[in-house]
Amino acid sequence: MLWLVLAGLPLAYAQPPVNGGMCAGLTKFQIPGASLAIAKAEQIPAAAAGTTRINPNAPATIGVALPSYCRVDGAIDSRTGAGGKSYGIGFALALPGNWNGRFLFQGGGGLNGNVALPLGAAASGGIPALARGFAVVTTDTGHKGAGAFDGSFFQDQQASLDFYYVAIGRVAVLAKQMIAAYYGRAAEHSYYVGCSTGGREAMLMSQRYPSYFDGIVSGDPAMRTGHSNLALAWAAVAFNQAAPKDASGKPGPLFSDADKKLVVDSILNACDEKDGLKDGMIFHPQACTFDPAVLICQGAKTSVCLTAPQVSGLKKAFAGPKDSRGNEIYPGFPYDAGIADTGGIPGLLNGARSPVAPPNMDTEFDADRAVARITADYNARIGDTTWTNLSTFSSHGGKLLFYHGLSDPWFSPLDTLEYYERMTKDNGGASQVEAWSRLYLVPGMGHCQGGSATLDSFDMLSAITGWVEKGTAPDSVVATGRAFPGRSRPLCAYPKHAQYTGQGDPDDAKNFVCRE
Repeated sequence: MLWLVLAGLPLAYAQPPVNGGMCAGLTKFQIPGASLAIAKAEQIPAAAAGTTRINPNAPATIGVALPSYCRVDGAIDSRTGAGGKSYGIGFALALPGNWNGRFLFQGGGGLNGNVALPLGAAASGGIPALARGFAVVTTDTGHKGAGAFDGSFFQDQQASLDFYYVAIGRVAVLAKQMIAAYYGRAAEHSYYVGCSTGGREAMLMSQRYPSYFDGIVSGDPAMRTGHSNLALAWAAVAFNQAAPKDASGKPGPLFSDADKKLVVDSILNACDEKDGLKDGMIFHPQACTFDPAVLICQGAKTSVCLTAPQVSGLKKAFAGPKDSRGNEIYPGFPYDAGIADTGGIPGLLNGARSPVAPPNMDTEFDADRAVARITADYNARIGDTTWTNLSTFSSHGGKLLFYHGLSDPWFSPLDTLEYYERMTKDNGGASQVEAWSRLYLVPGMGHCQGGSATLDSFDMLSAITGWVEKGTAPDSVVATGRAFPGRSRPLCAYPKHAQYTGQGDPDDAKNFVCRE
């Protein structure tokens, strides 16, 4: 009977369950047309809440218990590549004993290069996919990195292609095959969730592999890294040009801590109450019309004003790069409550810093030359995820959610918004696209998480599964966070925003409505 179940799957899936479905038997698992080496397949015991780290290099732990699961570690097509380095698509697959019939692909981060613990913790509201009974897979996308941003693998053609788009497609197929073999039936629903590089990968899945996943969640996507790095260089130079210089001409900081506080306080004074409540968060960013020019000193510099060069540098940096004709190269960054944060990845007001380059001390920037260089780099541009025709993905019932922190200092949320609007236009307009896609802008949140003025814990995983499996469209998703204990707010699907009704507990999401 089990063989008959598998016989209904595509040819690559049609093999009997390995060793009766036992974990150790998966070391012998093979797939046609590829070299697959399973390094180990072992049963991982259940773990109590607070005993498993999300990241081996970080102290944060999973706040819920994890079930016992079979962990399979292996690599596809291991080889020796350029420079004599070893390559291969590494992966880890978690197969829980309490499987709920679902499969989740956990997106990567940085330039990948390591196989992360398969948990599915991103945007899960604190309850990772594995804890819920999902089978979860992760991958290094084809190379081993010395750090999060080790780009040495780009010298190898196949490793580059694997990172840009090949590996996630191959690992998705392999994971589905192993799931079907281990459990004796195929996954009923498949999901992809990732942020940053994982957000780019999520977009790739909707664009290059439109039939692979039923539901996709893309957070703070690194979808045009050439352009976003250009924007950071532009902002850094704008700050440097306006900053005081030392005897050698080296620019110093443009803003003191007091100046940064002044800017953020002024933004809040101008925009905080637009959502009906003064609470230290800007939930109606579309109505925020803050202009730094109001802070220009009328006389000598004091603690309650900024010099004309400071204002000029601030406006230029946040407006985003323009070419010599004034055309937008990359969107600017919104004025938000988290732009001066120093924890984690520092907010943009602390100085624009690329994650892959040392501090930029330049005082000149040729935007035309910079964008021409990016345009001419055809190799790197293959990693951009700007394709908007998602007709195949949407027509098979696929659902796609985006979220982006409004204080993200690396990738502008306005770039994600511009993509969403282009995608909406190219797929029949809002009346059509709202049937399968939503975008949420997260006030105060930095890159993927964190912030002193944010509610950065939200359950997009339940939102996407509910939409795919029950047809419940997530018009809003409730968010909480450590920055404001006891407070909750709805994250409303763009273009709506959370507006306080004027009645009831202002810290309770149920007293807000989504208003356009």
